[in-house]
Amino acid sequence: MSNSSYRRPIFDTLLARLNEPPSRLQIVSGPRQVGKTTVVRQALEAIDRPGHYASADDPALRDPAWLEAQWEVGRRLAESGAGGAVLAIDEAQKVPGWAEIAKRLWDEDRAAGTPLRVVLLGSAALLVQRGLSESLAGRFELIRAPHWSFAEMRDAFGFDLDRFIYFGGYPGAADLIEDEQRWAAYVLDSIVETTVSRDLLLLTRVDKPALLRSLFRLVCDYSGQVVSYQKLTGQLQDAGNTTTLAHYLDLLAGAGLAVGLEKYSPTKVRRRRSTPKLLALDTALVSATSGLTFAESRADPAHWGRLVETAVGAHLWATRDPRAELLYWRDRGKEVDFVLARGPHLTAIEVKSGRRRDSLPGLAAFDRAHGPARKLLIGADGTPLQAFLGSSLGSSG
Repeated sequence: MSNSSYRRPIFDTLLARLNEPPSRLQIVSGPRQVGKTTVVRQALEAIDRPGHYASADDPALRDPAWLEAQWEVGRRLAESGAGGAVLAIDEAQKVPGWAEIAKRLWDEDRAAGTPLRVVLLGSAALLVQRGLSESLAGRFELIRAPHWSFAEMRDAFGFDLDRFIYFGGYPGAADLIEDEQRWAAYVLDSIVETTVSRDLLLLTRVDKPALLRSLFRLVCDYSGQVVSYQKLTGQLQDAGNTTTLAHYLDLLAGAGLAVGLEKYSPTKVRRRRSTPKLLALDTALVSATSGLTFAESRADPAHWGRLVETAVGAHLWATRDPRAELLYWRDRGKEVDFVLARGPHLTAIEVKSGRRRDSLPGLAAFDRAHGPARKLLIGADGTPLQAFLGSSLGSSG
């Protein structure tokens, strides 16, 4: 079975847009190693018009003239038939000035009526570049390709729930899980370090690369926990100020590695000033950095509970309605693990991973303070964890 069978929603969305008139650029973006290139190639094969695929991953090809030459190939194909053509550029963000070039060429095509549909794809670090929102404002639609879900890893590789919670959603690492040392090395070297060194450090200004790497490790150590910026600076060498740490957390989020969730408040200014709840965006990142084996993690209730909460948070982050914010809430000793906020619509979410709780004071306190809110309990006597991770419930926020 092809990968498009597992990434079917992404494949179907892309195919539908490529069958529409070329009114907007399509940007396919997500973390490294989640099958973006495969899905785009399969869409090119499935669509009933000629297509041209090219990648700027080779350093020798990262030149504005190269991008313009590939665009010209697409134009010639588009003019050769009545149905137009599709141009797909992989790792587009690695071409200097790519956004300005794409804007100019796209505007030329729209003025000339050239029936060329364009897909740009790359790692999620593309999103942290100002060029995407500034130069291409109003000219693109984003198709997000998140980490693979439990359902995808189950259907493609036979993962059961526990293996998904530990090994996460990187399909390229799935065949290595019987050799856990090799699996962890692959995640850290081929995914994490490549994302940091080839995406973030080359595409954005990072004054303290060692701090960025250390912050990522710390997020993995404390994933699912609320940690003040003061505590973070105390545990990091050469941490600088809280503004730097907040900026680096934003970079890690843009790269699909980790995020600092804000505390829910009706006032958005207070959210931005809040203490972050750290969250790795795939449990593989926590497991690979923890030094614990699968068996050791499963035997440690506290660590396993953090993995479960990370899996739920990552699933919510990936599947939420794009209009919704993923947050947490804490006040006077009461806490809600996650809050989905879409305008006035609130969903308060509590995760129970086997650590017995006879009552749920956080949900009740949140409802009194900010209700009425929809309440969702995951695990134990609520929605089964397997059913939640196998669905897209996160989009219901």
